[in-house]
Amino acid sequence: MNVSREALQDTAGRSRLRGCAYLLGEYVAGVVTAVATAVPIHALVDRDWDMVVAMLAGTVLGTAAHLVVLALLGPLVGFFHVMAPGAVVGMYGGMLFGMRDSMQAVSRSRAVAVAVAVGVLVVAAVQLYDRALRPEVERGPRRETDS
Repeated sequence: MNVSREALQDTAGRSRLRGCAYLLGEYVAGVVTAVATAVPIHALVDRDWDMVVAMLAGTVLGTAAHLVVLALLGPLVGFFHVMAPGAVVGMYGGMLFGMRDSMQAVSRSRAVAVAVAVGVLVVAAVQLYDRALRPEVERGPRRETDS
């Protein structure tokens, strides 16, 4: 079978584009989970709440938001890539968002901005951790450099 160079480049280009789409999808899933966690918590919790109760409510709301996002985006991006960062964002992010809202008054725009930052940072951390756990063989060929 004779395959032209253009056909191979076209296949590699589509593969690279698909990889970028999945990477973008992972970040979108993390941000959507964080925002879907922070907004209900911000609407529900105020400074009159006890911090422990606010943290527990945040954990429950964050877990529920994570499960909804997992059901919607899991089939598109991949369940592992939505589940791993989403669980951290949902449970721990919800707990931290609830704690923050019980201690200080925060605007909705600031709550959403912090949620977006948390979502991006958690997805990046999970990707770095996943890369560190994978063997070097799966990452691709190593480039030899002259030293």
